[in-house]
Amino acid sequence: MEFGGLLEATIRITVPILLATLGEMIAERSGVLNIGLEGMMLTGAFAAFVGSWLTGDPGIGLALAVVTAMALAAVFSLFVVRWALDPIVTGVAINVLALGATGVLFRALTADTGTVLVASFPEWPLGNLARIPGIGPALFSQNGVGYAAFALAPLVMVALRFTSPGLLVRAAGENPDAVEAAGGRTALVRLLATLVGGAFAGAAGAYLSIGYSDTFVENMTAGRGFVALAIVVFARWSPLLAVPAALTFGLAMALQVRLQGQAGPGGGVPYQFFQMLPYVLTLVVLALVPRGAAGAPAALARPWRRSR
Repeated sequence: MEFGGLLEATIRITVPILLATLGEMIAERSGVLNIGLEGMMLTGAFAAFVGSWLTGDPGIGLALAVVTAMALAAVFSLFVVRWALDPIVTGVAINVLALGATGVLFRALTADTGTVLVASFPEWPLGNLARIPGIGPALFSQNGVGYAAFALAPLVMVALRFTSPGLLVRAAGENPDAVEAAGGRTALVRLLATLVGGAFAGAAGAYLSIGYSDTFVENMTAGRGFVALAIVVFARWSPLLAVPAALTFGLAMALQVRLQGQAGPGGGVPYQFFQMLPYVLTLVVLALVPRGAAGAPAALARPWRRSR
């Protein structure tokens, strides 16, 4: 198994998971558990595909993905933040809606054309670094979204810990009544944090369709949104810890693709066994993390209404 190829696959798989994880951390820090993350990623992937297909510009595809996912996040916020409905039920509904809508629209658009390849994000090799044997192409020949995913981790950490908006987001997730007492608006903070999380999810989906595969496939997120939800817990709501955690899951997914080559008729290991490994890892991680894990916002997923 070639190390360079495995590393490159790991990085490419990690990027959308990391983006979704960082966006979810922002939302959860405000107290909102966004179970609809998977649907927002899938919607972003489809929107990016359509935008790039119609215009030939992947930048427009990315913008359309972000806007579309944010619109879906706004719908989620309306039910969960404004009307204080159950985030799990609402999130499941969002995911099912996204899966059905993108599938129907994709078939309608491509019924007469078959597989469609679209313009993708160009790679930006970093000079001689990209020529380092083994690791150069994987680490230093990414597209802009790939570089941004890893750069955003420390930026999100700094924003949440050392800026006024970030501290307000964390306060909304820890003690929403204190935010109101200080003259803030908890509902607005949570709405905006969820919209930012939706934007990250849209960018993650865009990377899948026009930064990784150059096309759209129905249900192409394949559970990555749920993996991101698990990573948030595993990383203790820390943006910096999210990087190695996302890389671990990315490696597991890259390995399962390569290990499927060992599956075959007549005594080989069934390929379905390897396909389930990343999700088994997700369950193991969730089982090992104790309830009430350190780092969880105190008011996470708790409905809040302004006192009258």
